[in-house]
Amino acid sequence: MTREAFQREHGIIGSSPEILEIIDVIRQVAPTDITVLITGESGTGKEVIARAIHTASKRSKKPLVTVNCGAIPEGLIESELFGHEKGSFTSAVDTRRGYFEIADGGTIFLDEIGETPLATQVKLLRVLENGEFSRVGSSTSRTTDVRVVAATNKNLEFEVQQKRFRPDLYFRLRSVNIWLPPLRNRRGDIPALVDAFIREFTERNGMTFEGFSPEAMEILMEYHWPGNIRELRNVVESLIVLENGRQIGADQVRKQLYGADVVGGGTFDRSRNLPVITNKTVEQAERELIYRALLDLKADILELKDLLAQQPLQTEGRRPAQIDNGENGNGNYSLDDMERQMIQKALDRHEGNRRLAARELNISERTLYRKIKEYGLNG
Repeated sequence: MTREAFQREHGIIGSSPEILEIIDVIRQVAPTDITVLITGESGTGKEVIARAIHTASKRSKKPLVTVNCGAIPEGLIESELFGHEKGSFTSAVDTRRGYFEIADGGTIFLDEIGETPLATQVKLLRVLENGEFSRVGSSTSRTTDVRVVAATNKNLEFEVQQKRFRPDLYFRLRSVNIWLPPLRNRRGDIPALVDAFIREFTERNGMTFEGFSPEAMEILMEYHWPGNIRELRNVVESLIVLENGRQIGADQVRKQLYGADVVGGGTFDRSRNLPVITNKTVEQAERELIYRALLDLKADILELKDLLAQQPLQTEGRRPAQIDNGENGNGNYSLDDMERQMIQKALDRHEGNRRLAARELNISERTLYRKIKEYGLNG
């Protein structure tokens, strides 16, 4: 099978040198049972690569089980991975198989593996070494035959140095390491990705779409895409719906790309954007992404308040400037207050669905769980 045919079959989009090299590596490793570690920023398409490895392998007729390690509470992760016996803990009303048993004969994809607790990492190493594990509450050793593909947006080497990740598990995982570049490093692939997202979305929803104008596409090419491919897909789908299938121009794209200050000619005033995250932790990056959206929200609120302030209120002569708006007394919102409001609004929009709220906010589910607890939010 040619490289181009392999791309089409497995849904890997792009012709940049980095993507073509990744495809060649996948074609080499897929037929084997070697462990693969996929690294890269959030939203770069790690699950697509994991699925391609599985479907191109000799295990393709067996299940591919995807586990988001970052979304499972620490107290439950071992039960989820390895199963448990009835009565092994308070809510264990039945015996349950874990993901490693369910994936027997196939592939298990451990996404966000950098979030797993140290105690669980010991048991993961045992499975990787000899396929052995024990259910929670059982002393009986069981075996499973699975191929392990793992992914993380963390720098595991740094996590090892900080003693948050076991070095033996790290070296066992990185038998083959596939690094996915951020979208800003492969801008030439953006038109092909946009075309694929348009085709998929319009076919699924029975819609027609007149496409992006050249100026609009130029803006998409210039934007730095902190949320990578996931953000690009969301922007494309949102614009198609909001514009009801009409051709999308530069103004509509500018409006949709929150936090992107675009000036004439389709170029960006980058001095007003938050810098691209490089040596910061994932949590810091996620916090800044939320902050960017919150700053836009604050600007809208202040604009509305100024507009209302021009007209006297009819209720007891009270003016908008007197309304409690959650400010901290000096005209500015605290970061915590703004973050709390944005997270609660996302939860309300998705009726408490934390997965969808986390996706909208472009943060991990584990970070969202922690924020809900920290702020005492309803969700």
